[in-house]
Amino acid sequence: MSRHIQVTFDAHDPRALSTFWRDVLGYVLPGPPGVDLPEGVDPLAAWDDFLARIGVPEEQRNTRSAIEDPDGHGPRLFFQQVPEDKVAKNRVHLDVRVAPGLEGEERMAALETECDRLVALGATRVRRDEPAPPLNAGFIVMTDPEGNEFCLD
Repeated sequence: MSRHIQVTFDAHDPRALSTFWRDVLGYVLPGPPGVDLPEGVDPLAAWDDFLARIGVPEEQRNTRSAIEDPDGHGPRLFFQQVPEDKVAKNRVHLDVRVAPGLEGEERMAALETECDRLVALGATRVRRDEPAPPLNAGFIVMTDPEGNEFCLD
């Protein structure tokens, strides 16, 4: 029997980092428990209202955030606030599949287009690894706004 997983990120700013990854992956920010969000309502505003209503102090309202795959297939991503900085390379990182089925220059052009979009969202480009068939199709290494490494693959 397979299991569902949640990927957890340590973060200084869970709200901002979850918003970045929402935009990278096409995920959604779920609404608060028991709150039915009408279409077009900002889930972050709904969370602010909910947390105020249940008495969470304002300074504690950005201690966690989450995003979910709207289709229910991908893992839930959870972001928790931590005081310490990231000090070393990730031991686990995400590969964001943006060029399935593409090869060579067509693949790398698709990766470059996505790289440009993510840089505009706050990511940093680290390096490009060229295709080296048959085992390496080429990829771009990036970091998110808090320095977590990931690859466009």
